[in-house]
Amino acid sequence: MQKSQSQRPLRIGLLANEVSGDQLAAALILALRARQADIEFEGMTGPLMEAAGCRSLARMDPVMGLIEVIHHLPGLLRTRGDLAAHFLADPPDLVVGVDAPDFNLALETRLKAAGIKTAHFVSPTVWAWRQGRVKRLRQAVDLMLCLFEFEVDFLLRHKVPAAYVGHPLADQIPLQAAEPAAVRNDLGLDGESPVVALLPGSRSSEVSRLGPLFLQTARWLRRYKPELQFVAPMVNQRLMQLFQEQIEATAPELPVRLVEGRSREAITSADAVLTASGTATLETLLLKRPMVVAYRLSPFTVWLIRRLKLLKTPHVAMANLLSDEPYAPEFVQEACKPDSMGRALLKFLEDPARCDQIKQAYLAIHERLRKNAAEAAADAVLELLGAVQTSKSR
Repeated sequence: MQKSQSQRPLRIGLLANEVSGDQLAAALILALRARQADIEFEGMTGPLMEAAGCRSLARMDPVMGLIEVIHHLPGLLRTRGDLAAHFLADPPDLVVGVDAPDFNLALETRLKAAGIKTAHFVSPTVWAWRQGRVKRLRQAVDLMLCLFEFEVDFLLRHKVPAAYVGHPLADQIPLQAAEPAAVRNDLGLDGESPVVALLPGSRSSEVSRLGPLFLQTARWLRRYKPELQFVAPMVNQRLMQLFQEQIEATAPELPVRLVEGRSREAITSADAVLTASGTATLETLLLKRPMVVAYRLSPFTVWLIRRLKLLKTPHVAMANLLSDEPYAPEFVQEACKPDSMGRALLKFLEDPARCDQIKQAYLAIHERLRKNAAEAAADAVLELLGAVQTSKSR
């Protein structure tokens, strides 16, 4: 394979500052090494990247929420400055920022202005939210690696070089959906009674806003289908405790099975899913389950979005943005009412033919997203560097 002019190994900087970014970057390292074994990697790392052979210049420090970000801001800025100084003093062949746009884009912009090639893995949602940010992407990257095909169309129209690589979740989840009964026993559920999965979010702010509404919806459903049982996966013990307190305050009689993690199993066990908008809607699509989606923000945030017309998409759920028709009913802000969401779920529970139609539509989407994302990203990176050895030529 072609190397740089000096015949030294390619050197690639990688920047991850989230758990999901560590996973994506580690998979990219392995895919690139399979094509060119002597590539050297260094950057801001997590444990998976280091295990894959990336030299750590800084350890990732994921933070979430405004207060946490403010608290960590001096350290994050110092780390970003140190990384910039390192790469500017000893320029690599390429620097790839993995997601975390608030951290990575400013650094990528600075490096690109200095003549260092840059790429970014996972496009920011500029197509949906504050589209003016696309100008910043043009200044930051030589290539955007996109998880969704429609992102490429949008970015190319705005003169941002982009490549579609598919979604890692689509690679991980089997195309053929598992039967619900196969996992119910493992979750402590009755194998015969119908199940609705409740996913009110992965952050305390989401669970605080949506948890009581989801439980009221579940109680409404039980009036019409008393045999129903519910499963609620939570990302950690703190959210499990919060949701347990909401159950005791709102609907202590409900048969809700709380589990830590295991969202994929919980969704698989369900006949229908009530979920907050977010990655969970994509996961539910890939698991081929009918869903109802709720989206509720703070009143001030909603006022700001509406006042400044910041939201540019017809749907809030990724599942609907990827579909030819909106198979997942959406209930946004004031429309998040237990009886309305309950009726939408009841329709799914009483219409197996509709659920089969949705399953087939979601299967077709899954097939389109299943591109072996790490392999496709590796090919795109090497093509950017002019060191092309795609999987077709191996």
